Amino acid sequence: MAQIFVCPVKALTQAQIPGSPVTLSPLSSADVSCRSASNDTEPTTEQQLMVGEDAGAFDVEKQSTRSWALFTGILTVVLAALYALWIQPGAGLADDYIAVLSGWSNGNPEVTITLILAIFAAYHSGLAGLRPQGEQLIGARAYRVVFAAGSLMLAVVALVYFINHRYDGTPLWDFRGIQGVHELVWVLNFISFGFLYPSTFNLLEVAAVDKPQLHMWESGIMRISRHPQMVGQALWCTAHLLWIGNSFMVVTSAGLMAHHLFGCWHGDRRLGAKYGAAYEAVKARTSVFPFQAIWEGRQQLPADYYKEFLRLPYLTITAVTIGAYYSHPLMQTASHYLNW
Repeated sequence: MAQIFVCPVKALTQAQIPGSPVTLSPLSSADVSCRSASNDTEPTTEQQLMVGEDAGAFDVEKQSTRSWALFTGILTVVLAALYALWIQPGAGLADDYIAVLSGWSNGNPEVTITLILAIFAAYHSGLAGLRPQGEQLIGARAYRVVFAAGSLMLAVVALVYFINHRYDGTPLWDFRGIQGVHELVWVLNFISFGFLYPSTFNLLEVAAVDKPQLHMWESGIMRISRHPQMVGQALWCTAHLLWIGNSFMVVTSAGLMAHHLFGCWHGDRRLGAKYGAAYEAVKARTSVFPFQAIWEGRQQLPADYYKEFLRLPYLTITAVTIGAYYSHPLMQTASHYLNW
């Protein structure tokens, strides 16, 4: 049988990739010799050479005490300003923002949450799409501050309004009396937070302490779906629809999923524009639908794949998720206090 000689590393390392250079993993060094492969042989794990970044990697020895101290200071100032200028009852601007949206909707909670989510989506995805131009105009750090501050303000409104109005609307079904539903809802919610997009872990970049980057992740949760945030949102919505069967929850879930499905296309477009051929290689061995690339043989999981989750960011997310579950009464009390 004729032999086809392939050298994916050489092809990718010789390609001119816009933006920052592609970082190959230790497993995929450019010095690796390319092997001959028959045209009907599936690629092995060794042949699937990583061109993206290792998601969730965290090296304690490389952390700077000064950077984390600065992050803590920035977070404290931002949260204080957020409360004083936006959240504080009777003084914050969020009261007026909610009042305007409620006026537009004639007090209809389904229409109001739709407006809240639409404005958040337009701001969040709109500024993400304008990122190259914005960073060139005012710099990467300043643009991140504008992006993150506005997104946080709008997200707080969405969360609080959802908590306060989750039982509004027309009742459609009630599964809460069925044995095992509570446990299923808990499990789905818990798993959903494991699908956070890896860039969420880069807190120093989120706060603009480190220069923000548009990362091309490839390992960890990205092997299951290259758009894990969408999958996690789908799990979260499914869980909440099982527990809260009314029209408000249906409309909220539809709005959230519409934004995340748009984000799949939007994210592929942005990463493709920056990384070109390298991102096409990542797309070829990943999928949007979870596990699809694995069962089709395009994604070969390493034997020690589980180790890609035994890392501090994922352990932290696990602890925060459990803490958030037990903090539900506190979150509800705080939301009711704001009376949005």
